[in-house]
Amino acid sequence: MKERGTMIVTGGGRGIGAATARLAARMGWAVAIVYRDRSADAEAVLADVATAGGRAIALRADVGDETAVARLFESADALGPLTALVNNAGITGGVARVDELDPARLDEVLRTNVRAPFLCAREAIRRMSTRHGGRGGAIVNVGSGASQMGTPGVWVHYAATKGALDTMTIGLAKEVAGEGIRVNCVRPGVIDTEIHAARPPGQLDEIARSVPMGRVGTADEVARSIVWLADGDASPYVTATFIDARGGR
Repeated sequence: MKERGTMIVTGGGRGIGAATARLAARMGWAVAIVYRDRSADAEAVLADVATAGGRAIALRADVGDETAVARLFESADALGPLTALVNNAGITGGVARVDELDPARLDEVLRTNVRAPFLCAREAIRRMSTRHGGRGGAIVNVGSGASQMGTPGVWVHYAATKGALDTMTIGLAKEVAGEGIRVNCVRPGVIDTEIHAARPPGQLDEIARSVPMGRVGTADEVARSIVWLADGDASPYVTATFIDARGGR
């Protein structure tokens, strides 16, 4: 199995992040599984990686905190040279109309979904960019189909943060394209993860019926797109682009 360097996956303890960490480890990356609160979930992913013969560490960090981000990247350095960052950590902020938003909750969503990816990308670029003596690599942002649909009546606030991530992807990709770093984004649709548990009763089933493929997606399916974009052998000329993993919706 080819050694691919180190991949950092934020929000790596569950859902799409956990599926990505497991797949990346099987494909030869050493993986830093970053989590904030649920240590048992991260440890379970760590155990799965070890059982499969891979290398991984679990790192607790608030990725919206600059000092914590710097520490987690320093800890991940112990695994070897960084070659991939997956900005996956994100929160919805709960279901609410805009006229019902709690400003404190809005600040938390912006901090986690916008500030954190920028902080993590900054540290990754400092390690991977040829401008800084690095050997190149990839950043994959995990966005959302919500950035195109707006999700009225549910979480327009969340959709707006994912729209910001779309813009970051395009601008950053062009900024570091000449420095050996590719930046892309996967935009999942309705995926069978905990993030949709807060939707109003029956809404998820209704949405599933509207998906052309006739079902919701799985975390493993999204992980395959993320890892493909992270793999410099599989997608060497792909940057500033988006994969919509939405079942055609």
